[in-house]
Amino acid sequence: MVTLDRGLGLLQATATNIIGMIGVGPFITIPLMVAAMGGPHLVYAWGFGAVLALCDGLVYAELGAALPGSGGPYVYLREAYAPFGLGRLMAFVFIFQVMLVAPLTIAGGAVGFADYLGFYWTSMSPWQHNLVAAAVCVAVTALLYRDIESVGRLAVVMLVVAVGTIAWVIVAGLSAFSWQRAFDVPAAATRLDAGLFRAMGAAGLLAMYNYGGYSNVCNIGEEIRQPERTLPRAIVLSIVVIVVLYVVMSTAILGMIPWQEARESRTIASVFIARSFADPARGHAAALVMTALILFIAAASLYALVLGYSRVPFAAARDGEFFAPFARVHPTKHFPHVSLLTICAVTIPFCFFTLGQLVNWLIQVQILLQFVWQCAAVMLLRRYRPDIPKPFRMWFYPLPAIVSLAMWLYIFFAAPIAGMLFSIAFLGTAIGAYFLFVRTAGPSG
Repeated sequence: MVTLDRGLGLLQATATNIIGMIGVGPFITIPLMVAAMGGPHLVYAWGFGAVLALCDGLVYAELGAALPGSGGPYVYLREAYAPFGLGRLMAFVFIFQVMLVAPLTIAGGAVGFADYLGFYWTSMSPWQHNLVAAAVCVAVTALLYRDIESVGRLAVVMLVVAVGTIAWVIVAGLSAFSWQRAFDVPAAATRLDAGLFRAMGAAGLLAMYNYGGYSNVCNIGEEIRQPERTLPRAIVLSIVVIVVLYVVMSTAILGMIPWQEARESRTIASVFIARSFADPARGHAAALVMTALILFIAAASLYALVLGYSRVPFAAARDGEFFAPFARVHPTKHFPHVSLLTICAVTIPFCFFTLGQLVNWLIQVQILLQFVWQCAAVMLLRRYRPDIPKPFRMWFYPLPAIVSLAMWLYIFFAAPIAGMLFSIAFLGTAIGAYFLFVRTAGPSG
């Protein structure tokens, strides 16, 4: 039987995580976060998200080290809830939501790529915009159609470009940085009232959209060397690096561009770089370069997302819990080529939607169908599965899992009620689909 290769070390695994986390997200959502907070005090939202990401990251770290298989949460939920007879159901619900979340998330990044391309191609028609997004998905899939060692080497190159781009923003901000402008905080931001907490909930959801991806490395656990050591380190390292970069970058931007103006921008990084030059011609040229780098980062993020998501149907199919063709592995390059190509094909139709349509409700769906159950899973695994080794144990157990659970629930209930209703309906649909699957597929194993 052809198997997957363990070809990724700590550097490659961390690089895959970081490029998946950066993407085009912060360059688009910083203005939205400013609008949600009603001022430049984004450090509140970044801090809120950092606490949640670190706590939730420790949940993934312990589960990933204990069960380092392809598909990540598919394996964790199946094994943690098995003692209660719910393992197969929980795993199926996760796969079911991935079939919605994966194409929407990937298409969202591709549409964001096409949106930023509008800085160059000002006459782009809606159909041209959509075709560009679809073409990016195809190109990224072509880059991933190779052995895992080559995939890891390219991820490191992408990491260098992504971090270098953010470093350029930070350094450029120092040239005309104003402490007064960066911390021109409204009086409402100093009052701990319901309004501030609502703003933090809305901006915190956007922060988590930007931080999202720290668990991506768990989906490829079967292709990582020494996963019991590498997975926890890659997760924590990537979160710490991203938190520092985002806080410093947004502060640098808001130290040059007044927050009242920043909240209206849709290409804020390009505008920011242009303004850092006294000569308008040089500034415009620099903005064009910045836009090109952001487009590269957007494509790099898609590279990491498609890589991770393609391993989930593969793992489920190999266990007999999904359609058998998804379990096929390329005979010479040793990667799940059917799953990879299918993820790309399913994503392309969603490239013809707007970014707002794609990202709306995605976080809430994942909270209800995956995140809250994983926080409980790490505790269930310790209590009821002594047969599974725990090479990494989260710090201050069980506090991170409890904090993560509470904060996920806070974000879920602080978001619009329409998203809650949609998520509940989708959960009901997933459970109904499971019983239909069991009836047609028969008992597991």
